[in-house]
Amino acid sequence: MRYIYYPGCSLKGTGRAYEESVLAVFRALELQFEELDDWNCCGATAYMAIDELQAFTLAARNLALAEKQFADEEEVNIIAPCSACYLVLMKAQHYIEEYTEIGDQIRSALKECHMEYEGRIRIRHPLDVFVNDIGLEKIKSLVRKPLDGLRVASYYGCQMVRPYKVFDHHYSPTTMDDLMRALGAKAVDWSLKTRCCGGSLTGTIEQVGMRLSFILLNEAQKRGANVIATSCPLCQFNLECYQGSMNRKFNGSVDLPAAYFTQLMGMAYGISNRELGLQRLFVPMTSQFSKKEGYQHVGV
Repeated sequence: MRYIYYPGCSLKGTGRAYEESVLAVFRALELQFEELDDWNCCGATAYMAIDELQAFTLAARNLALAEKQFADEEEVNIIAPCSACYLVLMKAQHYIEEYTEIGDQIRSALKECHMEYEGRIRIRHPLDVFVNDIGLEKIKSLVRKPLDGLRVASYYGCQMVRPYKVFDHHYSPTTMDDLMRALGAKAVDWSLKTRCCGGSLTGTIEQVGMRLSFILLNEAQKRGANVIATSCPLCQFNLECYQGSMNRKFNGSVDLPAAYFTQLMGMAYGISNRELGLQRLFVPMTSQFSKKEGYQHVGV
């Protein structure tokens, strides 16, 4: 199967480490993929609050481009690693197909640009592709450095599984946990895996956003996690970059790396730290992990 890779803006900017690790894992899995030609910003979730129709049209342009790029495919699988991109593309597709008036307006706008959306798109998250297309057995067979002894708190965030229940449960997803176990890690049992990190509130209403992220980190650490794994650049940023401020504000002691789940996959596959962008983490996965009983493979 061939896939179209849609990076979105974050993976080319602040989420660069996510793209580095995603592409490294794609290569390790021998995934056949092409980056979407001439892609544009999905509009992100903030744009939806300004002009929903234009936001959908902006997202739909990417869907039309993907169909054109894979014109010979009956079904075009487009992979969107960023949780916000994944949700926005999914939402645009659903609105086009479920609401006739909106769909007609979007198709009309695309036609003005000599483009067409046919409805052959299937929007995929990497977790979905890894677990359901490639399979856990193959993923496990490629492990060279098992993550033995590493306790991972899988954090899905609130956009990947809501509102659209495509490949996992709305409130109790297990896909990332299953993947971590296949890599040899211990999946920490915790109830906050889909609770919001605060999103853009960390930059607007800081006292609210930081508290939401602190609650997540504090609970994951209390549950014995060595690392929190995420699949969203904004979640990763919130959970990683404010830990010092959180500790001062809430009299806490959180000290927990927030890594992309693909970085952990790459580590288990023996891919170099630089290829995975591990040197970009603000809370490094360094010698503190080598001290954990049974775990010997982390180091930058």
